[in-house]
Amino acid sequence: MELKLNRPICFFDLETTGIEVAKDRIVEISIFKVYPNGNKESKTWLVNPTIPIPPQSTAIHGISNEKVANEPTFKELATQIHNMIKDSDLAGYNSDRFDIPLLAEELLRAEVDFDMKNRVSVDVQTIFHKKEERTLGAAYRFYCNQSLENAHSAEADTMATYEILKAQLDRYTDLENDMKLLSEYTTRKKSVDFAGFIALNADGKEIFTFGKNKGQLVEDVLEKEPGYFGWIQGADFPLYTKKVLTGIKLRKLNNKLS
Repeated sequence: MELKLNRPICFFDLETTGIEVAKDRIVEISIFKVYPNGNKESKTWLVNPTIPIPPQSTAIHGISNEKVANEPTFKELATQIHNMIKDSDLAGYNSDRFDIPLLAEELLRAEVDFDMKNRVSVDVQTIFHKKEERTLGAAYRFYCNQSLENAHSAEADTMATYEILKAQLDRYTDLENDMKLLSEYTTRKKSVDFAGFIALNADGKEIFTFGKNKGQLVEDVLEKEPGYFGWIQGADFPLYTKKVLTGIKLRKLNNKLS
């Protein structure tokens, strides 16, 4: 089954220095773009992360410090990468919890603005876990009846993810071939920032999900504790979380002035 698209969708996968969104860096990114008319394009970049790649990470994806020493930094690639994805929905494997948040951090570090306001994301892992509970390699065997060669290669994982989603749509007749509906199906929680520090409550209002103000309305906290905003901005929170919080603060100020 081919995908029914109203706009392009970019399947992508990252190999990284680690799993901390606020600290770690991309060492490889592969993007496979599918257009509504069926056209496709694919690009893969090795990236100099500008920080050391831990041996335990190299053991997983095979990318060493030496391999990327002469490759461009993410900042040098940021505009090119953003141009490829800016008109597209996004899809990946565990992408909502890791790949999209880290990609957003890298783009913001490179001073390229990024948000998800006018697009949706489809996390193929969530479909798989809701239906079968397996890993990417098992998913590829289960849905596509093939072995995943070169696992933890960004390009191989990206292509496998694309093939799995098409096979999932063939297998599960209750899944709509619609990116917005698939995004809703794969969304685990209504978080406002990617990292989940700010979420929506039952009334659709932003609340904090951590610390002493857990469950409290963001706007109320910012009004009662003005210093809380400054603390988050100066602490080791993801850049996208800080951007979202700034947007909420500016919205509140504008509402007061209007």
